[in-house]
Amino acid sequence: MKVTIEPGEVKGILFAPASKSAMQRACALALLHNGETRITNPGKSNDDVAALSIINALGAGIESTEANKLVIHGAQMSAISDDAPKNIDCGESGLSIRMFAPIAAILQSKITVTGRGSLVSRPMNFFDEIFPKLGINIVSNNGFLPLEIRGPIQPKDITIDGSLSSQFLTGLLIAFAKSSKGPATITVTDLKSKPYIDLTLQMMKLFGYDVQNNNYKSFLITPSVPKKQIINYTVEGDWSGASFILVAGAISGSITVKGLDVFSAQADKAILQVLMAAKANISITPEEISVSSRRLQPFHFDATDCPDLFPPLVALAASCDGTSVIEGVSRLAHKESNRALTLQEEFGKLGTVIKLQDDLMIIEGGAVVNGGVVHSRHDHRIAMALAVAALRAKSGVQIEEAEAISKSYPDFYEHLKILGAGILISD
Repeated sequence: MKVTIEPGEVKGILFAPASKSAMQRACALALLHNGETRITNPGKSNDDVAALSIINALGAGIESTEANKLVIHGAQMSAISDDAPKNIDCGESGLSIRMFAPIAAILQSKITVTGRGSLVSRPMNFFDEIFPKLGINIVSNNGFLPLEIRGPIQPKDITIDGSLSSQFLTGLLIAFAKSSKGPATITVTDLKSKPYIDLTLQMMKLFGYDVQNNNYKSFLITPSVPKKQIINYTVEGDWSGASFILVAGAISGSITVKGLDVFSAQADKAILQVLMAAKANISITPEEISVSSRRLQPFHFDATDCPDLFPPLVALAASCDGTSVIEGVSRLAHKESNRALTLQEEFGKLGTVIKLQDDLMIIEGGAVVNGGVVHSRHDHRIAMALAVAALRAKSGVQIEEAEAISKSYPDFYEHLKILGAGILISD
């Protein structure tokens, strides 16, 4: 699919899409819950659909009771579950593979874990190293998908490397909490994306699990048996997706976004810090965030703990009067694409100069963005960043393989249309 974005102002009010980070965690915890979980505002992105498919394959019951609500019946997973082989398809979701692999290993069945697209080229050596230490048999494709695993997981004190992704730790925390027979400690070196662990712990507490965070250096999991009860959970708005809309307002228009929790544990809430640093017109209340365009100042921001902000921040920096610097480039190598190089090359087609220096991305703003033809590289956030930047372009920007946005924000182009953007969609 090709999408052409015409330059112009965007104005209006939107509700943020559901957070896929929260939705996928809710699916995992609902799978393990001894009872019923009622989810309001469930996500509908491809990654959310993958998570629902996984928990269904692992034994959870899923009902759609009414509009915008799901009921999930826990699978009562345990080490004495049946021996029938099971297959789980993680689609293109990095969080799903990293979180659900250790959770699936609670079972003693053989589990085949597969994925598609860019996920098949993401390294999974972490599992090859850690799983045997926890009593899990694993066969990988030389550190890549597919994986074949067989539990049951045997939680014990262990040290892991947290530098590649906090998502591995999320999976282990949930699996340990469900299956530990005694206290166990996970010690972590060089943990990245700490706010995502805050989100994990926040949601685990809601579901009745006891985890002590010792300054992100170690995590003590104390066995607990959550009560059989109905859990009601509302998926909060997604700061990752909303960041693109907020940047669109900052560079070309006036936009209000509702449904975002200003007290959220989501890492990408940091977009507010950057918008303020860039001197955007911004109003923040518990009910809504409003942003409107003005002359923007260059900024310097460390995105090590929120690497998904790189694409919208590049779109923002391209419209700033001067050179902006973003730290944390090392976090971008194993995303849906190598995002540092992809951003440099695709924005380069529009005339924006991006330099990569060690762990820094240096974006030269000030010049008018050119029109032209660009490619999503099958990366949802690249497609959205290019679409936002196009609002300030000299002429239309055509994005090839533009359907990549369905991974996280399937309504993105429709939302831009609602805000008045000129959009042409073609095959």
